[in-house]
Amino acid sequence: MLNRILELLADGQFHSGEELGETLGVSRAAVWKQLKKLDELNIPYSSVKGKGYRLQDAIELLDKERIQAALTQRLDILEVLLDVGSTNTYLFERASDHMGKRYAVLAEKQVGGRGRRGRQWVSPFGKNIYLSLLVSFAGGMAALEGLSLMTAIAVEKALAKLGIEGIGLKWPNDVYADGKKLAGILLEVTGEYSSHCQVVIGIGLNLALSSSDAESIEQPWAELRTLKPGLSRNDVAATILDELLLLVDEFQRNGFAPYQQYWSERDIYHQQEVRIISAANEKRGKVKGVNRKGELMLHTEHGIDIINAGEISVRPVN
Repeated sequence: MLNRILELLADGQFHSGEELGETLGVSRAAVWKQLKKLDELNIPYSSVKGKGYRLQDAIELLDKERIQAALTQRLDILEVLLDVGSTNTYLFERASDHMGKRYAVLAEKQVGGRGRRGRQWVSPFGKNIYLSLLVSFAGGMAALEGLSLMTAIAVEKALAKLGIEGIGLKWPNDVYADGKKLAGILLEVTGEYSSHCQVVIGIGLNLALSSSDAESIEQPWAELRTLKPGLSRNDVAATILDELLLLVDEFQRNGFAPYQQYWSERDIYHQQEVRIISAANEKRGKVKGVNRKGELMLHTEHGIDIINAGEISVRPVN
């Protein structure tokens, strides 16, 4: 019933308890009990005597059937969740029961959304895209080299299909717009090192963030709403998922190598001086692209250094 109430309130207009009850065929008391769950989910809404209830912002709820109908690539399972700790964790815990399946999860809200290096991914209700995809791979961990970069390319290509040009990529797997972070990617692997394994590919993309939503974000951020007003959240979700499925197919056939040049052309730091910061040390050099494995090639005073993805940050020198 909570989903139906959210659908009715999604227009951002006031609806009385009596109206909601009549529409749903339940008492006003039953409506009130469901509305209390909005408090538990930390979904902001207003209650005004004589007017009724409304969500603080009009939202477009995710529609599983609409998203499925828009897909052109194979997907075995799609779930749309109202609330979850983390879409990645949700799939990771179910991975062993779905070997060989392509299983995607979208959520309206994450209470424990995670980025790289253990950072929180801000995940307010009904505003952004929180997507995870479970995929099985033969060949073990070595078969995954470059997959995080390929995922970022999938997001960039999907946004181009939605009419958003000029998106930049940041090694190893971030998506930028106007020098600000628009989307982040987190890959988590389970299985054998040298044989079959499963990967959960997580994508968090900012569609519409308010200043209050973003208070805890510690770096410049971008949102799709500013880049192209009026985008449908369902269209964005379906386009990104479809492009991700397509590029996973390409990656399983050919690896990352065919996209080396494509990445470099969109790398926001290509041919620029950067700092590579890790817990142990800091390195400086000029970005010279990526190799066939998706590793960063950095020209330093000692020659070309190869940088592996890990617990590191890439920052411009200036």
